[in-house]
Amino acid sequence: MRLLVVEDETPIADAVARALRRNGYAVDVAYDGHQALGAAADSDYDAVLLDLNLPGVDGMTVCREIRTAQPSCYILMVTARSAVGDRIAGLDAGADDYLAKPFDLDELQARLRALFRRDRAEARQPVLEHADLLLDPARQRVTRAGVEITLNRKEYGILEYFMRRPDRIVSQEDLLEHVWDREADPFTNTVRVHIMKLRRKINDGFDGPPHIHTVIGRGYRL
Repeated sequence: MRLLVVEDETPIADAVARALRRNGYAVDVAYDGHQALGAAADSDYDAVLLDLNLPGVDGMTVCREIRTAQPSCYILMVTARSAVGDRIAGLDAGADDYLAKPFDLDELQARLRALFRRDRAEARQPVLEHADLLLDPARQRVTRAGVEITLNRKEYGILEYFMRRPDRIVSQEDLLEHVWDREADPFTNTVRVHIMKLRRKINDGFDGPPHIHTVIGRGYRL
């Protein structure tokens, strides 16, 4: 999942970004409203964590413009403006959820997981399942046939992206857009290398067919 953190207080923005990256997210950071709109114009995001008190362009305007440009992107407002009227205004501007400062990083990530579960027909079942492969986003745990598999952050991010889109063709560009941040070099073979390593970990030593298939000229499919 690729996220945009929009926060003008650099220590807070950087701390949130570090915490999210440790949990497998690809994270870009914008420190004012203009940077946020520029980032959203250049990249598609799965979710935006948005402060309201921003220099340049205020958070409400940023929220409305991102909602118009990227209707499927989740917007979580994270701000010190916690009055009922502010929360109502934020939700009416297009936010999906609202978290008041000061906040706990664990709650922030739980709210993100809750937003992403809305994509699933069975939102009450947070564990993603494909045949004998299970992925638990809350615990960052992957098992196949009951055996736990250790993945690094990028491998986990790739697998989660696939498991949220079973049977759909996923291109290299899709993975670069949603699993890597904007510093990724699109001309390297980094996606192919990570797919190769991920396949090895989820296939070697297990019975049954491989889960990730190459679709020649188009990408990959779970």
